[in-house]
Amino acid sequence: MTWVNALAACLFALAAMPLWGQDYPSRPIRMLVPYPAGGPVDIVGRLTSQKLTDQLGVQIVVDNRAGANGNIAGDIVARSNPDGYTVLMGANGNIAVNPGLYRKMPFDPQKDLAPVSLVATAALLMVVHPSVPAKSVADFVVIAKNRPGTINFASSGSGSTAHLCSELLKSMTGIDIVHVPYKGAAPALNDVIGGQVQMLITGVSSAIAHTRSGKLRALGVTSPKRIAALPDVPAIAESVPGYEVLTWYGVFVPAGMPDAVVKRLHGAIGSGMSGKDMQERMTALGADAATNTPQAFAAMVRDEIAKWAKVLRSAGIRPE
Repeated sequence: MTWVNALAACLFALAAMPLWGQDYPSRPIRMLVPYPAGGPVDIVGRLTSQKLTDQLGVQIVVDNRAGANGNIAGDIVARSNPDGYTVLMGANGNIAVNPGLYRKMPFDPQKDLAPVSLVATAALLMVVHPSVPAKSVADFVVIAKNRPGTINFASSGSGSTAHLCSELLKSMTGIDIVHVPYKGAAPALNDVIGGQVQMLITGVSSAIAHTRSGKLRALGVTSPKRIAALPDVPAIAESVPGYEVLTWYGVFVPAGMPDAVVKRLHGAIGSGMSGKDMQERMTALGADAATNTPQAFAAMVRDEIAKWAKVLRSAGIRPE
């Protein structure tokens, strides 16, 4: 075969190959959620998956893979084929907190995952069982100081955002309350509703219905100001000046994914999250729909990892 024939054969083969992104997606996409069903990450993930299904024209299948504080799902995605058919709904807990919480992680969030876009930010909500006589955060602090070591607080796991929110409250007020970790936000919430544990700081989306039904009492939100979904609930900062925590949610894919596929996903997320209906649904859950570029999201993740490592050290939480 002459070099001319060889070149022609190569060009024919290249022309016959589908270009990445042109036919994507052509089958269902699996979205891994790193926590149990019913928690805030799951709720945001399912809302996002519905919009992506509409935008991409294929089914987005939500797959809850809880365990290891979110590391199991993250590792599955990190090891997946970077073809756009396996994505992760990540949050600051499993993406930004875990690197400072674990001495050795099964994957590196910054090297093994590629951020596609932020989808939402949200305040968290401090709730208590109705048996706790506190009507405000200030009341809770007084009660806790008068009864040191007798009030328990739940979290979705050691080192989780919920845990660190309460540790921050402890450090800023000097109260002595006892941590009870759970494997996810939903079981933690269930035990506070049942009265086995007295307090929890969790996603507004998962607790708001229970505060309206009277099963829980809302004391404060972690944002610096009150939120539209709960205008009558004060910010914790109104009783504890300077207190502020916002959680975030975003889509990640395995590192090494073709740019065309990342752009396709990013465009679908932007279109889906910008709709008025999604904005209203997020607001009702105490969240704000928000997107950014993959580059801006990567910089945000980098800053968040450094921030939470500092909080973990100040709270005396050592890597496991």
